[in-house]
Amino acid sequence: MPVPPGPDPARFAYWVPNVSGGLVTSTIEQRTDWGYDYNRELAVLAENNGFDYALSQVRYMASYGAEFQHESTSFSLALLLATQRLKVIAAVHPGLWHPGVLAKLGATADHLSNGRFAVNVVSGWFKGEFTALGEPWLEHDERYRRAEEFITALRQIWTEDHAELAGDFYRLRDFSLKPKPLNTPERPHPEIFQGGNSTAARTMAGRVSDWYFSNGKDFDGVTEQIEDVRAAAQAGRTAPKFGLNGFLIARDTEAEARDTLREIVAKADTPAVHGFRDAVQQAGQSTADGKGMWQDSSFEDLVQYNDGFRTGLIGTPEQIAERIVAYKRLGVDLFLLGFLHYLEEVEYFGKRVLPLVRELEAQQPEPVAARS
Repeated sequence: MPVPPGPDPARFAYWVPNVSGGLVTSTIEQRTDWGYDYNRELAVLAENNGFDYALSQVRYMASYGAEFQHESTSFSLALLLATQRLKVIAAVHPGLWHPGVLAKLGATADHLSNGRFAVNVVSGWFKGEFTALGEPWLEHDERYRRAEEFITALRQIWTEDHAELAGDFYRLRDFSLKPKPLNTPERPHPEIFQGGNSTAARTMAGRVSDWYFSNGKDFDGVTEQIEDVRAAAQAGRTAPKFGLNGFLIARDTEAEARDTLREIVAKADTPAVHGFRDAVQQAGQSTADGKGMWQDSSFEDLVQYNDGFRTGLIGTPEQIAERIVAYKRLGVDLFLLGFLHYLEEVEYFGKRVLPLVRELEAQQPEPVAARS
């Protein structure tokens, strides 16, 4: 599909449903499957309907409506080999990976996919996984210190011939990786994403990451986070690009879309949502300033793991396109989307929503003050 001239167009990613239960913790019907055959078909469909990226989730232990899951790095490589243009982001946990081992895997995946591999460094919210594996659980800001050191080591290994690092969590001694990942016109090494809402996450992103993912936010919340991340970028370093999580419900009428949202929440798997809430809110509450992920999430917000309903991408194609472009004017570069029925709704997005987004972008109106 042609893209408008001028500033970079909005880009789109989707959450790979490589875990059972779909993207909402609800007993509502979800015509989505966590298996490989379904996901291979979905990846091809997505890259042919305007999606630039896919993000493979990571869970290591059955829990909270995600009883079954495929490992993220191997699943990502499988999707890369099944597609031609789609970039696939594998979520990984410092503390469960050594950066040198991941760097080796990433370099191989990057060569096999002709430069389409990326990583999302997840600092960790699920204490139960670490304790079940017998690994130490660090407090909130320490997890982000470890993740920052992990990214520093990863980038050095990917770009330097003799990596040296004497860190608090990782040590490299004249470590040489060959072959290195591809150095392409788009990026010098696989792109490094990270998430998080806390002050520690925002400052880390400004210092070391290529992309910063936010949980679902309204216009005011997005503006605040973008300003903080840009302010944290060190002098001489380009600020990270900004990605926003959203659960998209596009229907022919707004009433249909709102009815779908109400049904999702009404049929929430209450024990699973409460279990997830208890696991994640300790992460947000452990921050000194109350800016951690899920700190103020309601029960309804947590029916979609990453507060995706808050972004408000719910309504007709016209309403959703207008909202996407409004977020883009605030500085959102990438929209990370979840869906109820993936195959049908990804195609609907490509045919009905994305053309309207491109039309609005092509008009290049003066930025307006967005209202949430």
